[in-house]
Amino acid sequence: MKPATARAIFIFLLLFLGVGALGGGALLIISPSGELLGGLPLSILDQSPFNDFLIPGIILFLILGISPCLLAVALIKKPSNRFAEYFNFFRDMYWGWSFSIYIAFALIIWIQVETIYIQGTSWLQTFYMLYAIPIIFVALLPQIRTLYKK
Repeated sequence: MKPATARAIFIFLLLFLGVGALGGGALLIISPSGELLGGLPLSILDQSPFNDFLIPGIILFLILGISPCLLAVALIKKPSNRFAEYFNFFRDMYWGWSFSIYIAFALIIWIQVETIYIQGTSWLQTFYMLYAIPIIFVALLPQIRTLYKK
């Protein structure tokens, strides 16, 4: 696979995640009752620390929505960021590449916590749990690692 193709796939995977989470998070923020998401019942939150979907919506919007979108831009433009570098555990790699791995793990953690609290799963949770795998896989491709090596 050509590096440009691998990079386009990598950026697409992050943007797809981000745009979907922006939409879902925004709907939960606008309608914390879950009504805008097809009448999502508040009863699924009975085992959670939340009374409605506002806080989960904000977390979804910020962490899995805005972050991957900004990350996609960072992977295209490659700006330096001292603050982000502080959290870059892969010192030989560009911080944006490292954060793409973090986002994939954040997605896995989000879905795991969600399934624990609602005590069930849906096809959408399964999809997004498995969606983290190609993000990590593509990030680890030699073509991508070469592009984002310091």
